[in-house]
Parts: sequence; structure tokens; C-alpha cells
Amino acid sequence: MKERKEGLVSVVIPCYNAAQFIEDCLDGLKSQKHDKIEVIIVNDASTDNTLDVVEKWLENSNPHFETIICNLPVNTGFAGALTVGYFMSSGEYIAVNDADDISHPLRLDKQVNFLLENPDYDLIGANYKVFYNANSIEDGQKSNWLQYGDSIQECYAAGGHCVCHGTILFRGKVFDMIGGPTRRINGAEDYEFIVKFLNAKLKIDNLTDVLYYYRNHDQQRSKTFYGGEKSD
Repeated sequence: MKERKEGLVSVVIPCYNAAQFIEDCLDGLKSQKHDKIEVIIVNDASTDNTLDVVEKWLENSNPHFETIICNLPVNTGFAGALTVGYFMSSGEYIAVNDADDISHPLRLDKQVNFLLENPDYDLIGANYKVFYNANSIEDGQKSNWLQYGDSIQECYAAGGHCVCHGTILFRGKVFDMIGGPTRRINGAEDYEFIVKFLNAKLKIDNLTDVLYYYRNHDQQRSKTFYGGEKSD
């Protein structure tokens, strides 16, 4: 098993037919204050020109981070693409960034600092805003369904959900210990992954800071399963 690199954040982007949005996602990662990152794009057998858009962006943007592109020969689904990305990661930390969403420039810096200052915690999420147009992300609506501190454990114990999956950053060693989401839980992989942490007696929390921008659009995956944005 490869050794994890101290301070490195492996950002995993599960990507299926995201040509329309992936450039905004990558621009957000290029702007990160925390500059010790690698970006792992798992192209889940997209049928659009996602790969062409990514390759053109890399050529034109010359990002400071290493980019790994994994082109899956068949569509494995969200959980499968995530797990492939997790296995390919080298970072002390692993972060998720959905291909249609945008991270705030301070996102990774603040989340890494939280885990550095709180060594008894293993996963940290963040608050976010919902937006419709990338030119006005700061004007989006702030979420109001997240929980914080001890309320998170209570929420999941009651069958609730209170962590936005796209915002999470966690210690890579935890994935090495408990694995990724279960492939066959179609549409609830994010919920199940958080429950895995809690069942393993690992501590998690959310930052109150808005560090993520969640794009609301007709093709987003969460609308297929939930009709809304919060569970993606």
C-alpha cells in the first residue's frame, strides 16, 4: 500500500457527463490557498466531451497541482467512481468535490487546519450556498439543514442526515481502515459513508463557514433520488 504524503490533500472528483460544469470546478481548486493538493478526476464512462474539456483546461490553465485522470471503461456509478478515486489517493487527507460544484478558495485550508488543531476528529464538512449561475455564487442561498457538534451524532442516530457530502474532507488513513461507500446503496451512498464513520466511533463535525457552492441544475444527481439538493 502506498504511503500517504504528509499535508497533501487528494481531491476526488467523481465525474459523469460534466462537460458543462467541470471547468468551474477546476477553477475553484486552482484558487485554493492550501496549495499542497492533487486532483483525481474519475471519468465514469461519460458519454459527452467531459474528457476533452478537462484536457483543454489543463493545457490552458497550467495548474500548480498534479492531476490524475482515470477513465473508467464502463459506468460504475457514483459510489464506484468515488472509491476508485479514494484508492488512487496519496494524500494525508482526502476531500470530495462534485464535478458541478465549486469550492471556496479557503475551503481546504480551513478544513485541514481544523483537523490539525483537533487530532481527535477524522472528518470535517462545511456549510455551503446553493447557486444557479457561476457568476453569482456569493448571492446564493445558505443551507439551513446542517447540524454541528454533538447534534450530528444525535441526528444520524435518529435516521437523519446533516452533512453535505460534497464538502467533506477526512483523514486518508480512515479510508485505509474502513473503506469507501457501498456500491449497491444507490442514491444513499453519502448517508451510508457518514454512518460508517460514526459506527467506527470516529468524530466528525461541520464548519459553520460557507466554504462550498452547490450548483442547482436540472441534471444534478440528487434530484433523481431526492428532488432536492441537500443529499448530494
